[in-house]
Amino acid sequence: MGVQQDLRRARKRVDLTGRVSVEVHHDEYGHVREARTSALVERPSAGSVADIPFTNAAEAPEAVVLRRRTARGWQDVTAAEFARQVSELARGLVAVGLPPGGRVAIMSRTRYEWTLLDFAVWAAGGQSVPIYPTASPEQVAWILRDSGTRLCVVENAEHARVVAAGVHADTEHPRVWQIDDAGLEEISGQGRTVPESVVEERRRALGPRDIATIGYTSGTTGNPKGCVLTHANLHAESANLVRLLHPVFVEVTKQTASTLLFLPLAHILGRTLQLACMQGRIVVGHCPSINPDELRPELASFKPTFLVGVPYLFERIHDTARATAERLGRGASFARADRIAVGIGRAGLDWYLGRGPKPGIGLRLAAGLYDLLVYRRVRKALGGRVRYAISGGSPLDERLNLFFFGCGIVIYEGYGLTETTAAATVVPPLNPRPGTVGQPVPGAAIRIDEDGEVLVGGDIVFSAYWNNPEATREVLGETWFATGDLGTLDEDGFLTITGRMKDVLVTSGGKNVSPSVLEDRLRSRPPIGQCMVVGEGRRYVAALVTLEPDALEHWLAVRKRPTDTPISQLQDDPELRADIQQAVDYANEAVSRAEAIREFRIVDGQFTEDNGMLTPTLKVRRDVVGARHAADIEWLYS
Repeated sequence: MGVQQDLRRARKRVDLTGRVSVEVHHDEYGHVREARTSALVERPSAGSVADIPFTNAAEAPEAVVLRRRTARGWQDVTAAEFARQVSELARGLVAVGLPPGGRVAIMSRTRYEWTLLDFAVWAAGGQSVPIYPTASPEQVAWILRDSGTRLCVVENAEHARVVAAGVHADTEHPRVWQIDDAGLEEISGQGRTVPESVVEERRRALGPRDIATIGYTSGTTGNPKGCVLTHANLHAESANLVRLLHPVFVEVTKQTASTLLFLPLAHILGRTLQLACMQGRIVVGHCPSINPDELRPELASFKPTFLVGVPYLFERIHDTARATAERLGRGASFARADRIAVGIGRAGLDWYLGRGPKPGIGLRLAAGLYDLLVYRRVRKALGGRVRYAISGGSPLDERLNLFFFGCGIVIYEGYGLTETTAAATVVPPLNPRPGTVGQPVPGAAIRIDEDGEVLVGGDIVFSAYWNNPEATREVLGETWFATGDLGTLDEDGFLTITGRMKDVLVTSGGKNVSPSVLEDRLRSRPPIGQCMVVGEGRRYVAALVTLEPDALEHWLAVRKRPTDTPISQLQDDPELRADIQQAVDYANEAVSRAEAIREFRIVDGQFTEDNGMLTPTLKVRRDVVGARHAADIEWLYS
């Protein structure tokens, strides 16, 4: 009951009601069609996000704003030191030829230098163009050509080779520096002859409407489109979020807020997180991997107080705890601990929200026992101090959310796109609502049109697709951005995402089916890895299912079978199919009988970025998977 009681105490001390108001509007049939949330910060009339490091240095020069990973551990970086490094690198960028409004591409995993370079580009009056470190030569070439970028900073020699391979046929090649080859030191060194006043003038010349970054979306079809985001867009997102969340996080934990950033900084969610933390002087560290095995030791050493992740992380933490218990012969005990956590989470949440009585003594005693045996280990896997987490990218299974709530960690969901500068909605910090993606972020609005499509309005909405006016006109009106997602609003203005318009399947019987609801629930159950629901023009709905390698190895080991058993020998295995069927049954609970999965096929291999079946944001490329597994799909309907 600790987390619920902490929330109740925080609700008394941190009153957001007078500052955050949600206004909902109904249509003629009484359905909620629009929700608007008041802004917590004023729209800036001057300045840019390039000012943030220098404002911090002037107001709190000794405040620790970052912690940098070194061979000897985590090294504190003060506001004054970070501003000095930004200024030196910005002067270097001017020296190597970055003009005002010029662009610098950044291709690297998440690390301290990424953040440093981002702010330096802005301080020099430039625009950053992030590139995913997993991008192919063709994708890199497209982004560099489309954006007209002539300066490129990559992490290592492999990235440099990818850039060279992509642009080898071009008549003019970009200049490339490698972070791991002292590239940033080389750039900074060339700036010693550039007066500090040059950077100061460029930075002060920037205004809210100037372009800050061009973020290329990892679409499931066609070339990525460059989303033009201004300094006003970034400010509206980051400043409102930090004002909304930071007071509550500090009040509940009674600790200086800190986070370990492991999301790719090429993705807008990671970028806005770093901005919000810099604005709030929230201490940030960096980890280059989201792989739980690589991330866990970094979490243990950094010990963040909150995290921002994706469902995959929370699914793996849960699955690892279950697998550990089963290896020790305590699988039944973990299953009970899991049920108790979900039960105490649901009952405790209802009590906190005033929807039910306080959980009974029996449930509380059971939760206390399993806190000693299981739940504290779950918290330890996230560093030991995490009380809050934010999940984005795709829906988090509601039951999994309640499990973590029962373990003492509140996971808030959010929803957004690159075009909305990351989060367009977020669950309010004192009003958790598992199963929804929250209310509009302060200053934003959500509307559901007649077709059920989610529209977004407000200062967070991007201004255009770079060099693509036709695509811009398709989605961006005078007031609203059409997301392409389907959703509903409730009476309190909370949004629930129900699917993606272009992914909707129409069976031969004329039934519309949104596959994402089924897929999200399937992926939450081991040993399933990735999956894809099919059924367009077919008699019924079916699914292709891959098996997560570690989970499959564990499944085989527990049953004392060879862990190198090939998938081809397991596709028709009765015991494995029975376990997968349980996951299918769980997914089917969320839909009607006509939308339910009637058949599934376990397929060999994985859906990954490397083989082109996933986007960098882990969305399934349905056309690629469909083409490569055409025979498996035919098997489903034979």
